[in-house]
Amino acid sequence: MASNGQTFLPGVGRIIQCDACVTEGAEWLAAHDSRFADALKLTGPLPLRRKPDGFAELLSAIVSQQVSVASATAIWARMKDAKLTGPRNILRATDDDLRTAGLSRQKIRYARALAEAHIDFDALRDIPDAEVIARLVEVPGIGDWTAEIYAMFSLGRADVFAPGDLALQEAARLLFDLPARPQDRELRQMTEDWSPWRSVAARILWAYYRVAKDREGIR
Repeated sequence: MASNGQTFLPGVGRIIQCDACVTEGAEWLAAHDSRFADALKLTGPLPLRRKPDGFAELLSAIVSQQVSVASATAIWARMKDAKLTGPRNILRATDDDLRTAGLSRQKIRYARALAEAHIDFDALRDIPDAEVIARLVEVPGIGDWTAEIYAMFSLGRADVFAPGDLALQEAARLLFDLPARPQDRELRQMTEDWSPWRSVAARILWAYYRVAKDREGIR
């Protein structure tokens, strides 16, 4: 979150810090495309979804990769109970410790890689979206989806989207009456029309997915 309390950072853009920011973005999108207005009638007010930044939140995003929301929530709860949410404890833990918490062999490797990366999390707050994502994907186990989720929720970036997210793809198919679920590249092109509020568009689609499918699409 911007330390000076502003909702706009020079060279970075709009920062979502409070419910009013989400409401502003939702109103813009609803006026821009009536299908967003239709979705909002069903979803009601959107959640803020702001989270702290730092190691633990990025590790949590890795935990959430390619598993259900319920599974990710359960694994993360076990990791917190075992105090395995900081870089030192990750490096000190045995593979058995991490496996007991619920991490697969691959995610154990990713967790250790993140702990060894020594990311300057404070510096990420003040650089453009593309640079944030470029720096994060250098770490093994962090792909575009994880980096985009971190930028959206932990850094509050207003114009970031995660087109590889299956729930967003399915929600876009339903809301925009598409013949098939749009893949990453197609959905990314669609989102260009939703700038500068692509992160709020994502919130709308996740909320719409929850209503349409009766299941959560993001933790």
